[in-house]
Amino acid sequence: MSAPAPVVLLVEDDPQIRRFIRATLPSHGLRLLEATTAKEALAQAVTRTPDVVLLDLGLPDADGVEVIQRLREWSAIPIIVISARGLERDKVTALDAGADDYLTKPFGVEELLARLRVALRHRAAGDSGAPAVFKSGGLNVDLAGHLVRLDGQEVRLTPIEFKLLAVLVRHAGKVVTHRQLLTEVWGPGASTNTHYLRVQMHGLRHKLEAVPARPRLLLTEPGVGYRLREEPPEV
Repeated sequence: MSAPAPVVLLVEDDPQIRRFIRATLPSHGLRLLEATTAKEALAQAVTRTPDVVLLDLGLPDADGVEVIQRLREWSAIPIIVISARGLERDKVTALDAGADDYLTKPFGVEELLARLRVALRHRAAGDSGAPAVFKSGGLNVDLAGHLVRLDGQEVRLTPIEFKLLAVLVRHAGKVVTHRQLLTEVWGPGASTNTHYLRVQMHGLRHKLEAVPARPRLLLTEPGVGYRLREEPPEV
């Protein structure tokens, strides 16, 4: 007996976006629930237990950040923000509040589906942390063994570089904010020292990327943070 299709709760008051997503997700094996207000979204999340939430920030009865905070009081369900707010501070605020990802409108079908696949994989795993060995394309990271290989060859990282990579591996596929990375790698006192982070990321890319200036694994979310690509990049 096959497993039931994953359920996506779409929280969006724009009818055009709802029609677009309604026409897209069912044809890719996903079931869709819809809510147009924060109140309805929270009720659906409690009663229907969706597998992932697609959340607009500009809701008629509350800001979407409040919905994220309310959900995070009791649930670890993946939350992907879909919003026309493209400013860095809006992205950082949503991610710091507990969102897992952020898509700026307009976005394409393939990008949306890729983000949903990542979120659903984390949901299926219970988001209990990274696997013992992480693989993406030619990158192989053994967290327990502190061993990194690229295309079968061992790559020697400094302790800080490995710690930074390990944080990205634990959140693979998700945006990790500058503040979160600085806090987890260097401690709470370093949460504003983004220069540390840029220097270490520069070194990490030179060891792991074929063309460091055009990274394909260690991706930048401008002004927000970094993302480790979970799916192998297309050739």
